[in-house]
Amino acid sequence: MKDIKTIGVLTSGGDSPGMNAAIRAVTRSAIFAGWKVYGIYRGWEGLINGEIKELTNESVSSTIQRGGTILKTARSDEFRTPEGRTKAYEHLRKYKIDALIVLGGNGSLSGAQELAREHEIAIVGLPGTIDNDLYGTDYTIGYDTALNTIMDCVDKIRDTATSHDRIFFVEVMGRDAGFLAQNSAIAAGAEAAIIPEANTDIDQLASFIGRGIRKSKNSSIVLVSEKDGGAMHYAERVRAEYPQYDVRVSILGHLQRGGSPSAFDRILASRMGVAAIEALKEGQRNIMIGIKDDTIVYIPISKAVKIDKPIDSELRNVLDILST
Repeated sequence: MKDIKTIGVLTSGGDSPGMNAAIRAVTRSAIFAGWKVYGIYRGWEGLINGEIKELTNESVSSTIQRGGTILKTARSDEFRTPEGRTKAYEHLRKYKIDALIVLGGNGSLSGAQELAREHEIAIVGLPGTIDNDLYGTDYTIGYDTALNTIMDCVDKIRDTATSHDRIFFVEVMGRDAGFLAQNSAIAAGAEAAIIPEANTDIDQLASFIGRGIRKSKNSSIVLVSEKDGGAMHYAERVRAEYPQYDVRVSILGHLQRGGSPSAFDRILASRMGVAAIEALKEGQRNIMIGIKDDTIVYIPISKAVKIDKPIDSELRNVLDILST
């Protein structure tokens, strides 16, 4: 691989708080290394269409506190095809971009892996997703902020649940991963979390009803991952199987993605952005930057996107004990 003189940076998939802090860190550390930096707008779709602009230190000034992504993001069906990826690579060649920093979740990094497999381009991934579901890293950029947003919302919902003796099923994001539901349930003092990773042989709803409501509680909060019908599915089951309970549903939706990033996410994004440039200087290729035990690590993108990240069984036990 030739020496790097110019890099590109893009954000793809769902936005997450801290993406701007990562863009800032990538830009400033690359310029510090003597490299030119191009921002690619609207993710893979923007790369296909040539939406590319040079970034300077001033371009990323006063962005660390902002949610969302200044580079915008978009889905791209065309990039899923070899022809689309060839168009994207042609724009990388046009701007003489030697390496690409990709900030996003599982789908975004899978796309990056395909591009690197088909064309000669060095790629480093940064884990930007509120789901916290990428293998090899303890935390992803945006997860901590989303967790705090959920906790704040659940604290407010509990006031109504207690006042009216209701069960509230609160649906949170996470796709196939229960990290947000599990840990926000602990942080907010919820009675249960229904997550994809739980043992499918156990009826999670029946277990929750038997453990909590029937013993001593008239009001409860249950966090539910959005998969398989989400909160509405379980609320309908309660209405049918336990009609004595007053049930409500709250779907938090995109509230979870917005807002100014927490201090944790700003620091994490800054560390990972600098680490991405350091990795390229070391000759690393096709890796994702992660953090394990507060230490920066490099994970092959192939592992990060293909291996399921396990949820901590100890935390399941903590929630079960504290919710009794």
